Amino acid sequence: MAKDYYSVLGVEKSASKDDIKKAFHKLAHKHHPDKPGGSDAKFKEVNEAYQILSDEKKRAQYDQYGQTFDGAGPGAGYGGGFDPSGFGGFQWAGGAGGAEGFDMNDLGDIFGDFFNQGQSRSRTRRGRDISTEITISFKDAVFGIERRIVINKVSQCDVCDGSGAKPGTKLTTCKTCNGKGRIQETKRTILGTFATETVCETCRGQGKTPEEHCGSCRGAGVRKQDSEITVHVPAGIADGQVIRMTGMGEGVAVGEAGDLYIKINVTHHAHIKREGSNLVLNHSVKLTDAILGATHTIETLDGAVSVKIPEGIAHGDILRIKEKGVTTGRGKRGDFLVRVSIEIPKKLSKKALEEVKKLREEGC
Repeated sequence: MAKDYYSVLGVEKSASKDDIKKAFHKLAHKHHPDKPGGSDAKFKEVNEAYQILSDEKKRAQYDQYGQTFDGAGPGAGYGGGFDPSGFGGFQWAGGAGGAEGFDMNDLGDIFGDFFNQGQSRSRTRRGRDISTEITISFKDAVFGIERRIVINKVSQCDVCDGSGAKPGTKLTTCKTCNGKGRIQETKRTILGTFATETVCETCRGQGKTPEEHCGSCRGAGVRKQDSEITVHVPAGIADGQVIRMTGMGEGVAVGEAGDLYIKINVTHHAHIKREGSNLVLNHSVKLTDAILGATHTIETLDGAVSVKIPEGIAHGDILRIKEKGVTTGRGKRGDFLVRVSIEIPKKLSKKALEEVKKLREEGC
């Protein structure tokens, strides 16, 4: 039975892209193998579900067939929703047609090669996706920043460059596959004889093995080590957004590295808030300035700006400083909005109070 990726992420089938992304971030953080109580298996399952449901084409295939046709999901790669695993559990113990001794479980591999037209044989090995978090200031989120982080992860061995061989020694022809990098196997089924081909596990498809193993990785071609990574945080990033760094996840000796997902946590500003692409500041204005008008200095993230307070401004009115907000995806900036809050004096002199009474009599 195919996995229910919606259940894995804990979302409804009608969930939006944002809902799916939020669910993934929450679960990836919870099940990360490096965290207490984390689960490598659960982390992989959550990531697998996200890779399918976050891609419109894959999600459409999954919704229609319960699978995708590029290697994701049980029975993936088989046309028309056909899943050869349905033959599992049946063995012929004799009968018509000379079928004695054939294991129907072999049909899964046979049909996989047939319907995939060799895709499963040529699939590139890929490292594990990993995730981490960084915290940046409110100002850095607005303008962008470069941050260097150190992650302890499985990476291609920098001593042998993934070959698994001790530097200065030779690579010899693999005895398992005779240098072909692949193992051919012939299987007899009730449908006839089929030839299949798989990657040689001994040489990992390279056709050669180390004459002497690398002392750093012990011939594995990979080892766990600290890696310094420069993260380019774009201007305008929002709290909770995730940056995907392709190929910066865990590596494999032969093949491509996984991806690194970095969740961005943005600290709050003491006075300024973000509303979409605009920045908002609540600014107090004295009653006299509100009545007579004045010029105030406003501290924006870009620096001090002089703003004219017009005569008769009302409480809650907004003054707009153009292009001093957050950078949008098109490279333009939003505005800096000054929300006016008029201060009402708690005490007035006798003379001032008389003047206010006169204003009231005039209907002001």
